[in-house]
Amino acid sequence: MSTQADPHLTGADGSVDMADPALLADPYRGYSWIRERAPMTRGTFPGIASPIWLVTRYDDVMTVLSDRRFVNNPASVPGMHVADIREEFIRARGIPPECARYVLDGMLTIDGDDHIRLRRLVSRAFTARHVAELRPRIEEITERLLDGLAPATEDGVVELMERFAYPLPITVICELVGIPEEDRPRWREWSAALVSPEPGALAMPLREMVAYIQELIEQRRAEPADDLLTGLIRAHDEDGDRLSDTELITMVFTLVIAGHETTAHLIGNGTVALLTHPDQLALLRDDPGLMPRAVHELMRWCGPVHGTALRYATEDLEIGGMPVRRGEAVTAVLAGANHDPRRFDAPERLDLTREPDGRRESHVGFGHGLHYCLGAALARQEGEVAFEALLRRFPDLALAVDPNDLVRQPVPAAWRLARLPLRLA
Repeated sequence: MSTQADPHLTGADGSVDMADPALLADPYRGYSWIRERAPMTRGTFPGIASPIWLVTRYDDVMTVLSDRRFVNNPASVPGMHVADIREEFIRARGIPPECARYVLDGMLTIDGDDHIRLRRLVSRAFTARHVAELRPRIEEITERLLDGLAPATEDGVVELMERFAYPLPITVICELVGIPEEDRPRWREWSAALVSPEPGALAMPLREMVAYIQELIEQRRAEPADDLLTGLIRAHDEDGDRLSDTELITMVFTLVIAGHETTAHLIGNGTVALLTHPDQLALLRDDPGLMPRAVHELMRWCGPVHGTALRYATEDLEIGGMPVRRGEAVTAVLAGANHDPRRFDAPERLDLTREPDGRRESHVGFGHGLHYCLGAALARQEGEVAFEALLRRFPDLALAVDPNDLVRQPVPAAWRLARLPLRLA
């Protein structure tokens, strides 16, 4: 992960194509060059014509994520009509109009009191105390999945994303929400469709997801269970002002997808990082108590989410001394902030001892402010359990290919492995 300049990332107008193959192949180098070039840079996304500001420096990212003058919904900008760039995205991805509201009106994309109302409905399930109570079950799931790795090898190689990195978090979040075991493979297929670059690839999966959730809601009404979905249905049915029909469906969709995608790729990225840094791997093996700090550092160094949802300025303001006009859209580039030398000493170095003890983190891998990742504590715990068990069970674990030959998904503002072939011994 070098930080040398790369002037080829900008077009004739000085903007950055977020789908540029060079940026997708080496985002840390690319975002570091963008960050040092200027406090903000114009960026473009596939299928979106509207310009977007890329904010890449740590302090500026923290401002964007915590300043109430930035909102997620352009309709929240007072005194003017702001074009909704998200609608351009929906058209570009071929999302059918009847499904658009399930993408636009969820907990991750709304502001103010509505965001707080929805977050409160599910926040108890993700508190540190409740997550700690889930640890024995997470450990049980982890050990069962690891039992299946050796039998799944072909010529001594196993594919970790398919066999472990995805199944662990999707099993945990589906049990928490209330998705039956036999239906979980469908959710894996649907989540894969969400990142497909093919136009229209998301249309049918979204329709299927919505129909599935509607059917599951009716099943839970008839047969309540001890799960989060039953609680959400109760909140909806007893007090419609707390949760609308659309919000109920969107909440399930958001919880399941967001509840496993990030963690799966944290496990994948983190495994590669550890196996390609034998000094840090040895440090972790010698001191398993370092694991919570190690997971924080892995989230900083190779976290799977590189950019946040769009934020819109509600008034004229400045970021890094550069003007942002009311109604303009910005995205906070987490990968740029997490590798900013203004905040981190030698940020390109993986250092599992970097983060202090305790729950507070200095990185922004899980975001910051009101929209800080609801499931951060769960993701961290799943990472801790996964890495500890994987390294303990397979002390000779190694990559089955050269690190430069690992295939990643071409998703702008993300760092996701398509496959992770490993040798267990």
